[in-house]
Amino acid sequence: IKKMARLIIRPKDVEVILQVSSSYARRLVRQIKKKNNKEKRQKITVKEFCRSEGLEVCDVIAELNEFYGKK
Repeated sequence: IKKMARLIIRPKDVEVILQVSSSYARRLVRQIKKKNNKEKRQKITVKEFCRSEGLEVCDVIAELNEFYGKK
């Protein structure tokens, strides 16, 4: 069965992808929300994260699938 592509990215995902601390990941998510004119309660998408960090969506999805597939 093929894994579904993720739409939303959480600070834990940012930690995994960028290999940063949880506090840095939360701060980065807040910065991306601010840059995209989102409210505190709103989520950021994988595309918004990738655009902000200059990463390829397919690479990020693959990394997340690999990480969460191991658990």
